[in-house]
Amino acid sequence: RIFVLGIGFFTLCFLMTSLGGQFSAKRLGDSPFTIRTEVMGALESRGVLRRMSDMLEMLMKRMDILARLENSTDFHKGDEARFPLDRFQPAAGLMERIQAIAQNVSDIAIKVDQILRNSLLNGKVMEGRRDQCEVPRDPKYPDCAGKVEWMRARWTSDPCYAFFGVDGTECSFLIYLSEVEWFCPPLPWRNRTVAAPSPPPPPRAQAAFRRDLARLLELIGTGKESLSFMKKRIRHLAQQWLRAARRLEQKLAGRQRDQKHILIHIGFLTEESGDVFSPRVLKGGPLGEMVQWADILAALFMLGHSLRVTVSLKELQSHLGVPPGRGNCPLTSPLPFDLIYTDYHGLQQMKQHMGLSFKKYRCRVRVIDTFGTEPAYNHEEYATLRGYRTNWGYWNLQPTQFMTMFPHTPDNSFMGFVSEELNQTERELIKANKVSSMAVVYGKEASIWKGKEKFLAILNKYMEIHGTVYYETQRPPEVPAFVKNHGLLPQHEFQQLLRKAKLFIGFGFPYEGPAPLEAIANGCVFLQARFNPPHSSLNHEFFRGKPTSREATVFQVSSQHPYAEDFIGKPHVWTVDYNNSEEFEAAIKTIMRTQVDPYLPYEYTCEGMLERIHAYIQHQDFCTPSSPPPPPKTKTPAMQSPPSPLALSPNSTHLVWSPSAGWAPQAWPPVASLQVWVSEPQHTCTETCRRRGLVCEPTFFRFLNKEEVFLQLSIACDSTESEMNHLYPAVAENVRECYLQKEPLLFSCAGYNPKYRRLCPCRDFRQGQVALCRDCL
Repeated sequence: RIFVLGIGFFTLCFLMTSLGGQFSAKRLGDSPFTIRTEVMGALESRGVLRRMSDMLEMLMKRMDILARLENSTDFHKGDEARFPLDRFQPAAGLMERIQAIAQNVSDIAIKVDQILRNSLLNGKVMEGRRDQCEVPRDPKYPDCAGKVEWMRARWTSDPCYAFFGVDGTECSFLIYLSEVEWFCPPLPWRNRTVAAPSPPPPPRAQAAFRRDLARLLELIGTGKESLSFMKKRIRHLAQQWLRAARRLEQKLAGRQRDQKHILIHIGFLTEESGDVFSPRVLKGGPLGEMVQWADILAALFMLGHSLRVTVSLKELQSHLGVPPGRGNCPLTSPLPFDLIYTDYHGLQQMKQHMGLSFKKYRCRVRVIDTFGTEPAYNHEEYATLRGYRTNWGYWNLQPTQFMTMFPHTPDNSFMGFVSEELNQTERELIKANKVSSMAVVYGKEASIWKGKEKFLAILNKYMEIHGTVYYETQRPPEVPAFVKNHGLLPQHEFQQLLRKAKLFIGFGFPYEGPAPLEAIANGCVFLQARFNPPHSSLNHEFFRGKPTSREATVFQVSSQHPYAEDFIGKPHVWTVDYNNSEEFEAAIKTIMRTQVDPYLPYEYTCEGMLERIHAYIQHQDFCTPSSPPPPPKTKTPAMQSPPSPLALSPNSTHLVWSPSAGWAPQAWPPVASLQVWVSEPQHTCTETCRRRGLVCEPTFFRFLNKEEVFLQLSIACDSTESEMNHLYPAVAENVRECYLQKEPLLFSCAGYNPKYRRLCPCRDFRQGQVALCRDCL
């Protein structure tokens, strides 16, 4: 009997295991009764159930034989005659149980057979549907048919399509184009469960100013000289960053700040882009870009945001969630980053590997762009039609998504970098140790010195000349023998050299680097050449191909360093005609007699940069459409459109935001800082605002791109047209024709035409911080 019970238990276990094995899902998430059960699996499952039933029937027969034998034996035992009934009753109970199990197995077999038949039938129906899908004709999806046609011809061109389930059938095309991409409507026969209302997202973590930079140094990684340079710079300025963070924290007075998840992808350092910078770090190559990136990393980290840093394409793909293939498909999951800081190389890499997701998420990108990108070069169609197309433009981003090293144009956001700030003791020590007859030449590459013998000879009459030109074995022949060349110096040794020198002299190149600001911050006078005519993409090879003209603006390249010339000026910065030997020599004599203190503009201090980046992160939003003005409260004929919120300033000829407007949009900068001025025919909006002590603010163009604004400014318009032109809104006064801007991406502070007077949006700015208005922080 124990043996029989064991056999029964074993049979039940075998039954359960066999059924589980036969119906185990071949894909994650499948149940035993899904339509994916295959024909072989169905036949094998029915066979197993029949074998189970046969085994139980055989077991019942043998139990019956054992019971009869036991009954016969007990009948012949006289004094044990009372036990047979007691012994037979358990056997009878076991028999009943086994019979019940056999009946259940038989019932299960019948039911499973029905399920399998239905599953196979449904599978055939589904397979038929997969082979017989028709391209829907839905006006809401006008591109569907064309996309299906493309998929028919090209679906094997990228493995990513197969990754998402495309197998060459019409239905797989439509499933992909409706569920992975969004060119076709959803298929009605697809299993789609109604999603339950998602719970509200948890509260965002709050950003807290950090007190240590060690974690950032780990995030940057190793393996490149460029990364080592950036880490050394961050360590060198660590205490200044910490002090600046404490000051800004006090200024913000506990204001709540959401912590952002930020990806920093330095594209020009990837192997795929060539990485020409890293091998030249120790050979006198340009360091300006790496200086800026190091400071951006430090600022974002000190502000308390969550960072990921990549300098390889493979890491970029991993962080973004790029599917395997050649980059034609969207990302496999929603983008996990609120912001992405990259450069033009990284932007190109993202476009190549993100598929349609690039268009969806490009509003989160911030492009570090040394020389800037003007709107005329940024708009692809316009740049192509009007001759502004270059190798670096035509991205159709909001122009303020481009972030520059200097405030070349208010059309872009000014990112900047930092220079070392001196305390009072250091400032006094520098003043005491200055050598009035010592000059340092700006230029680490020998080619910069070529053809400069005339200037150097004049300078050598008055000052001892020092150079920091890189060389390996022998002195570069371009450097005259009377120059004391120190070779390439580490940053701290170069700083010590600047602290002794009186003059820091540039020979016209490199353009707009950080070194002149560092020299001025260390008490040097910066002497540079005036360019006549100014350099631009139209007349100079260096700027040709860059997405900016830099013409007829306050930041036109009229010298080696326009920012130093226009924002700092004398006595710290002297700009002279190097072709005029008398002017050049007179400037040197005056500089030697002039006493100057170390000077650093606030916007190039650690605190200034933290303040600026904090404001951008908190207020710049390129993913949310701008809110339109509210509708009129009444529908009377006299109020078909809301009254203009702009009003003529008292005793003036410009417009301001009216305090009685009754509404103020959620705009940044705040509209209270707006002033609308009309330019002269020869002036850009940048120049028009500057002449009034203001800054052109392109985000305000949308408020004055209206016909009634011309009337408010007493401009007579015989006709008003809307066109794509980076100079509009504007008026051609000689013919009384007014023009509105048709394409918001072309709103631009840059550019002029003698026949137009432009409507210019201006704003105020914080002292020492041109990027921010007075109430922008």
